[in-house]
Amino acid sequence: MNTVFIAGHARLPSGMAAKSIYETLTITAEIDKKYGVIVTAGCTLATLHGREFVQQLLRGHSLQDGIDEPVQVVKEHYLGKAGNALESALKDLYKQYEEFVKK
Repeated sequence: MNTVFIAGHARLPSGMAAKSIYETLTITAEIDKKYGVIVTAGCTLATLHGREFVQQLLRGHSLQDGIDEPVQVVKEHYLGKAGNALESALKDLYKQYEEFVKK
C-alpha cells in the first residue's frame, strides 16, 4: 500500500453542534507515503456539507511542503466556529506526519 492514515485532534469550542457528539474535532487524512500528498481527508464536523468542504480544502496539498499553506486555506475559506479547532487539528496531524517520516 502506498498511503498512510494519520489523524490529528483538537478541542471543539462550546456551542457547536458537533460538541454534543464529540469532545474533540478529529481530522483524518490518507497521505501518499512518497510525496506526502493528501489523497483524501475527513473530519468530525456535524454536517456532511462541512466534512465534504474540509475534504475539498485539504485534498492535493503535500505535507512535504509543510502545514502553513493548508492552514491558511482553511483560515481563508472556513468561517465557522470550528475554524481554530480545524487549525489545531491540522497542526496535530502534521506532527503525526513528521513522526511517521522520521521512522
